[in-house]
Amino acid sequence: MRWRGGSLLLEHAFAHFAATSVDVNEQNPQAIGFYQRHGFAQVSRSETDSTGKPYPILHLKR
Repeated sequence: MRWRGGSLLLEHAFAHFAATSVDVNEQNPQAIGFYQRHGFAQVSRSETDSTGKPYPILHLKR
């Protein structure tokens, strides 16, 4: 059986917290794919992360 923990946590966030957006490191294609499979699409991009480090961040919205 394949573990579905990430999907279950995301569904919980949708149901209980009305989550509609997420930030993902652009250098993490597995995470990007995961969120895209759950209906998220890129709305913008930042050159740095929230601490100012040079990690490009994709801003996704559902």
